[in-house]
Amino acid sequence: MNQVNLIGRLGDDVKITDFENGGKKGSFSLATNEHYTNAEGQKETKTEWHNIVVNNKTAENCEKYIKKGSLVAITGKLQTRNYEKENAKHYITEIVAQKVTFLDGNNKDVEVAEE
Repeated sequence: MNQVNLIGRLGDDVKITDFENGGKKGSFSLATNEHYTNAEGQKETKTEWHNIVVNNKTAENCEKYIKKGSLVAITGKLQTRNYEKENAKHYITEIVAQKVTFLDGNNKDVEVAEE
């Protein structure tokens, strides 16, 4: 099973790409925080950054309702893709969101799911 569940804040606004066939792709970064106590007893926070991809209606709703700093819950799947640049192969791991729940502001508990 390939399933990812994250709660975090957007690191930037949703960037939309429109395709000739009418489809849309949105992308944004998501920061998640892990809180722990280090060996010296000090509380610390570790932040992880995730690349999120949303498609079609979900992309439209995300562009409309969330922005940098918004708190969201994401359910999706991991996907790795690659490309070549300057004779070097690069790999990108991203989460393709199947469901996005808006957790703050006027859109509290609004969900959008990919159909």
